[in-house]
Amino acid sequence: MNHTELLASVEAEKNPNIPDLFPGDSVSVHYKIKEGDRERIQEFKGVVLYTRGRGNNASFTVRRVASNGIGVERTFLTHSPRIAKVVVERHNKVRRARLYFLRNRTGKSARLKQRF
Repeated sequence: MNHTELLASVEAEKNPNIPDLFPGDSVSVHYKIKEGDRERIQEFKGVVLYTRGRGNNASFTVRRVASNGIGVERTFLTHSPRIAKVVVERHNKVRRARLYFLRNRTGKSARLKQRF
């Protein structure tokens, strides 16, 4: 067994509920949260700032503005079985792969134009 076959054997299967994500997409991530002995689904809506990695440790980061204008970023593992589903609500037009500039923007300047 060579190196690539060994890596493929320990690779987790891709979560079928996660579509291809791109920076700038407005998404709604439905995430399973365990509280005591019961499990519920929590929704996290925001903009994909960036995606990173290939294989098991691939992830994507979503940013949303919570109450009082506080920005919250959350990173999700792409292969995680805890993600119930990801809904892409709209594709936005961006010109870079990492949208860190959105952290410094509020209001109208933080808006992204829709891609058709």
